[in-house]
Amino acid sequence: MRLRIRRRWLWLWIVRRPGLLLAACALSVLAASCAGGPRPFEPPRVAIGHPSFAPTFEAYAAAPIRRGNRVDVLLNGEEIFPAQLRAIRAARVSFTYAQYLFETGPPARALINAMSERCRAGVYGHILLDGIGSVKMPPEDRETLERAGCEVAVFRPVEPGALPDINHRNHRRVLVVDGRIGFTGSSGASSKWMGNGRRQGYWRQTDVRVEGRVVHDLQAAFVENWLEATGVALGGAAYFPPLSDQGDVVAQVVRGAPGRGSFALYSLFLFAISGAQQSIYLTNPYFVPDEQIIKALIDARRRGVRIGLLLPGDIDHAIVEDASRAGFGRLLDAGVEIYEYQAGLLHSKTMTVDGVWATVGSANLDNRSLALNEEINLVIYDRTLAGRLAKVFEEDLRRSRPIEAQSWRARGPWQRFRELLSLPVRKEL
Repeated sequence: MRLRIRRRWLWLWIVRRPGLLLAACALSVLAASCAGGPRPFEPPRVAIGHPSFAPTFEAYAAAPIRRGNRVDVLLNGEEIFPAQLRAIRAARVSFTYAQYLFETGPPARALINAMSERCRAGVYGHILLDGIGSVKMPPEDRETLERAGCEVAVFRPVEPGALPDINHRNHRRVLVVDGRIGFTGSSGASSKWMGNGRRQGYWRQTDVRVEGRVVHDLQAAFVENWLEATGVALGGAAYFPPLSDQGDVVAQVVRGAPGRGSFALYSLFLFAISGAQQSIYLTNPYFVPDEQIIKALIDARRRGVRIGLLLPGDIDHAIVEDASRAGFGRLLDAGVEIYEYQAGLLHSKTMTVDGVWATVGSANLDNRSLALNEEINLVIYDRTLAGRLAKVFEEDLRRSRPIEAQSWRARGPWQRFRELLSLPVRKEL
């Protein structure tokens, strides 16, 4: 037992040091690079605004279409955290919370306090943290939750013997309260998300709050990962109560689980791009698409679709920035508009198509999200919400700078060399 504890302590000591962790992860690259990814396929050319688009995509994504929902867009930490905290503090029966990035700071402390108080009041609380994303969470914070009666589990803990799975993470963000109110997106419990997304050092974010029948599907995503992590299946009225209509939004939850053979999120992006007739507004922080998605974007431009890509001007992983910028040339030549956000660090992951369809979630347009990690996106079939997100996109463009083809080609030799170095690891980004 003492030897096992020492080994675990040594592994955590490595994980908390980025250089050593990078070396450990590099060892997994060879194995991961051999793993199967989404196979190229020819998507059906169904216009995204046509009534047949939703059932067509539903068939391939195994993601049920749900009617009768209410969806509220939440912008940045100043809206996201207060909404989450209000919901948790009002919990009467249960809450389930899956988070990739849980660190320290006021948002994390407020969430811990709210969840602990509810668990002490007898509410069933289940918190699922990723083994990599939660390494900076102080042990005493987990102890606080557990002492309050909350159940805390770690998805694929980082420990000796876990190296084969180190590259496959639970990147989903899910909060469901009483089985009736849900949240998803890609925010984390960290000070990085504080504020309005327009300050250097802080992150620009879009999440959603949902009510209605689609909440059952958010809960299903949580219990799926909870079962893998704990061996315990959650169910019953505390988690899946009868739901009624709460609005008129049509929505679906799309789950990516490459480890179980589900590449539904890859299909989501490919179907949406191929079905666009007028416009695509895509905001994504880690944009390293594969050849088929690049080709789909270029084909859409040839059909006359306006395509705007909003990417980060500053990023927390330089190698992703290099890999992303290396592929700008063909897109710019095709007439794709590319912008880089300047007011903060862009972390929002949204897409609107033709003013009638939108998605918000955790998935990046890179191989890590689409072929390695567990991810989740909410898809919305609603003109009002798609229009709202399109306006947010236009507002963000006012705080961005356009990338011109001429300036991109004039980049220096050092930048080109860095882009070249990123090519061998594109599939791991």
